[in-house]
Amino acid sequence: MALRIALPDTAGRMVEHVLTGTPVVPSRLPPDAARVVYAAAHVVADPFAAADPSEAAAVDWKATMAFRRHLDALGLGIAEAMDTAQRGMGLDWPGALELIRRTREELPQARVANGCGTDQLDPAAARGLDDVRRAYGAQMEAIQRLGGRLILMASRALARVARGPEDYARVYAEALGNADQPVILHWLGEMFDPALKGYWGSSRFEEALETVVAIIAANPAKVDGIKISLLDRDREIALRRRLPPGVRMYTGDDFNYPELMAGDEAGFSHALLGIFDPLAPLVAEAVGRLGAGDVAGFRRILDPTVPLARTIFRAPTRFYKTGVVFLAWLNGFQDHFVMLAGAQAMRPLPHFCEVFRLADGCGLLRDPDLAVARMRRLLALYGAA
Repeated sequence: MALRIALPDTAGRMVEHVLTGTPVVPSRLPPDAARVVYAAAHVVADPFAAADPSEAAAVDWKATMAFRRHLDALGLGIAEAMDTAQRGMGLDWPGALELIRRTREELPQARVANGCGTDQLDPAAARGLDDVRRAYGAQMEAIQRLGGRLILMASRALARVARGPEDYARVYAEALGNADQPVILHWLGEMFDPALKGYWGSSRFEEALETVVAIIAANPAKVDGIKISLLDRDREIALRRRLPPGVRMYTGDDFNYPELMAGDEAGFSHALLGIFDPLAPLVAEAVGRLGAGDVAGFRRILDPTVPLARTIFRAPTRFYKTGVVFLAWLNGFQDHFVMLAGAQAMRPLPHFCEVFRLADGCGLLRDPDLAVARMRRLLALYGAA
């Protein structure tokens, strides 16, 4: 008998939804996969901590680490302590370093890259480039002491104090010079973080592109790749075609990832994506198809997930973590729908209902009975039971 649940539409009318999705059967991505794939992983809050949302993050480490073991078991890399983990939006630098340390200890053989930024420095307190250099240097030293690889995250403080492209070039040249392994650079658009407007010293993409290309060209041996998160396929392709040989493009485009990963006659993108947190089982299967030369099969698996991704990442885009954690709760990866800094409140009920419908259609509700029971619990909380 088909599972059914009444869900409110945007006008508040209760509409019956009949579940139709077939839960994905997980498969493991082989180590020699056709694309390097990182899932930016969320963290699980401790719902019983006696801490206000504005205080330091209280993390459920057991559930947080269990989810990382889930990603590793599928063969996906883990992008640790990134914005999907609410970095700078609930998770501070001490909490991020503890997260990096625990992941390194529990999964020493996993492919892990770790977010390294300047978030211990209040942007308003930054007096100049030296403050930014010291902040980057302190985080780099701490992560590299643990043996961790780096994702050099965009800096709010640098965006505030830099006077032009030359300042970005100076700061990044020093940081890359201090890296003990090739790093992943991170170009995060203002739709994800408004404080990063004008990053690389210009609000014009064409000018920012030249700055990035010059920084990479001056330090190619220290750059594994660059993740670009502008939600614009053409801009990603423009940068991809300018990268030196051996430097990877990691798509951060949560709207156009199937097309960008499949590639064109001039190349393709690898991936480092927050949406791959909930999509992980489908990603493993799809990228496995690419390795077998089955591009059509890859697109057939991932193309239907794009409406779900676009819903989760709709504006204000920075609140996409709410949808990611909501699906983790529906799928039994955590026992509650509570987030750091109370971020579970940053999307309305109709949004959750649409995410539920779309996830069902993609086969991403791994235990439909559990998902329906939890969705009914959420509806009751909103008075919709």
